[in-house]
Amino acid sequence: MAALVDLTALDRAGEGSFDLLWRNSHSEAWLNQWWALRDTGFHDHSGSCVGVHVLEGSARNEALVIGGERHIREYGAGDSFSFPGTGIHRMEHDRGAVTIHVYSPPINAIGHYDVVNGELRRQPGPPDEGSPPSPGLAAALAQP
Repeated sequence: MAALVDLTALDRAGEGSFDLLWRNSHSEAWLNQWWALRDTGFHDHSGSCVGVHVLEGSARNEALVIGGERHIREYGAGDSFSFPGTGIHRMEHDRGAVTIHVYSPPINAIGHYDVVNGELRRQPGPPDEGSPPSPGLAAALAQP
């Protein structure tokens, strides 16, 4: 990864950024910089699988589980994980986390999820914007 990203050269001002590293017909990679604490909210990748590698800091991934125990896994620098294109998940990033996300096929949209008036709703969005938190869905999952 060192040949791809010089961590010492990153501009650490602001809340963070999403920078496209490459894109071809089969995959694309994004360098995501999280200078502020961040919760992506529950979202999908519209059929694109994702592989995530943590370069710096830590990140937590939670798959959406209905009617069962929540599954939250923490990943530190050097750790990697993948998530299926059919899944719904959320990520939390600690201040200072730097991650690389590789999508295949290239991501063309993101679906954002939340509970509105007791119903699960999906709001489509462009792939290059951050996902909003899902406070209603998180509250519903926290109930016994």
